[in-house]
Amino acid sequence: MNHIHRLICRSGWWRGYVERDLLPWVLQGIELGDESLEVGPGPGLTTASISRLAPRLTALEFDTQLASTLRGKAIRNVTVVEGDATAMPFPEGHFSSVLSFTMLHHVPSSELQDRLLKEAFRVLRPGGVFAGSDSLWSFLFGLVHIGDTMVMVNPDEFAPRLEKVGFFDVRVERGRKAFRFRALKPQS
Repeated sequence: MNHIHRLICRSGWWRGYVERDLLPWVLQGIELGDESLEVGPGPGLTTASISRLAPRLTALEFDTQLASTLRGKAIRNVTVVEGDATAMPFPEGHFSSVLSFTMLHHVPSSELQDRLLKEAFRVLRPGGVFAGSDSLWSFLFGLVHIGDTMVMVNPDEFAPRLEKVGFFDVRVERGRKAFRFRALKPQS
């Protein structure tokens, strides 16, 4: 993330949006289960909120500095792991839920995004849920990402991508600034 993006993602404005609008909208009606994974938490504003909803939460962060900062927050039920979401360092079927908030566009290609989706499917338990959100393009969003990785995810094409990996009961819904998704791993 570039400097401006890091400032925004640590701001009180962003924290308010995450806690008041984004997380309640994305997680509405979703059972996280006992062992959740958050992919790409960045500075951890979503992590802090999710930690109040999940008994155990693992945060997988690619960026060394962001992972270190998040570890320094010492949130009681959160384990921070530095690693690549396209090759997750977790056993198959370990998590009851996998979550991803406004980070998919930071994955540098649609092929790598699809590898992340495959990994989310692999590490989920049968019956587990993969849920999250990503941003919709706007001029301001583009400005914030100058000099940053930005590979937009088309919400109209996202459900088939999730289904191709093996997910079912896939739901993708557009909001004003973002889209949310929810997909389940079959029981067997």
